Amino acid sequence: MDIKLAENIRAFRKERRLTQEQLAEMLGVTTGAVYKWEAGLSVPDLDFIVEMADFFDTSVDVMLGYRMKDNRKEAAVSRISLALRSRDPEALTEAEKALRKYPNSFEVVHTCAEVYLAFGVGSHDKAQLHRALELLEQCMILLPQNSNPKVSALTIYDEMAHTYTCMGENEKALELWKKHNVAGVFCDSIGNTLAIEMNRPEEAEPFLSSSFVSGISSILDASAGFVFLFCARGDYKSANDIASWALNAVSGLKKDDRVDYLDQAYSVLLVLLAHTQILTGCGDEARESVKAAAKHAARFDSAPDYGIDTMRFIKADKESSIFSSLGASAAEGIENLLKHMENETLSAMWKGATENE
Repeated sequence: MDIKLAENIRAFRKERRLTQEQLAEMLGVTTGAVYKWEAGLSVPDLDFIVEMADFFDTSVDVMLGYRMKDNRKEAAVSRISLALRSRDPEALTEAEKALRKYPNSFEVVHTCAEVYLAFGVGSHDKAQLHRALELLEQCMILLPQNSNPKVSALTIYDEMAHTYTCMGENEKALELWKKHNVAGVFCDSIGNTLAIEMNRPEEAEPFLSSSFVSGISSILDASAGFVFLFCARGDYKSANDIASWALNAVSGLKKDDRVDYLDQAYSVLLVLLAHTQILTGCGDEARESVKAAAKHAARFDSAPDYGIDTMRFIKADKESSIFSSLGASAAEGIENLLKHMENETLSAMWKGATENE
């Protein structure tokens, strides 16, 4: 609740071009009383507030400057989120008010948990971190109410584990991550905690390796998607840039000259690059990229190997492999890609390069 009585008395008085003495005389009070009201040193009795509202042709609410906050659940959550974004400490006050009013609302409780986690991490305040953990545990009970697709049991477990690490309770964090490490979703957090926080590199390596391989696969898929996205917008330079970046990333992962999954990925990325080169008027460069793509595709298809033990930086046994969504062979993957591109020049280049390969 925001009261602005002092400012309003002064504003209304000046609007009527009255001195403090004249207003005091009209109300039957001393000039000193009016001065104190306008300075915020004292508050007039209700009778005087009503009398002034009547004199200035306004309502008591306007005279007071009273504005009621919208305390509906959605408005409260929005207000808390905005305060959190700027790390305004008012977010903590608003969070507790909302929790008192909506203690059994998943949306409110989860938003408030994020407030305490953010402030607790920033200030290393264990009391705030404990409060965050308490609220996150309550979120698990209220989870059936959740309608936000970005929030799930896994994301809440992740927030709880991060809270534990901030509290210095790394073993509890690891236990939680490992217990709910569906499809390796928490491998990066487990590996980082073991390697950085706990100085246990040998235990960290398999988790970091798994996370690294998964991340590379996602980045390659996303890079291909971005090429199509940028081309659809007519932003061929960005399409060319991201295809070039992805190619450099893949080439940097090759450990030696053995054939592996990276050869297939490299051939596909070269075709994507050639597509952007044609669209930017670099036909000669596109032809060279297609020739190189055909060479790498033939190399892979002659002895396909989806193993990841040949990749730099990671530790993996010979039985470990990566799933490829590109196609049964590198050539097939490229043929499928060409159908989506609808680039006749590129298709002709590919046909010519494969016939000569």
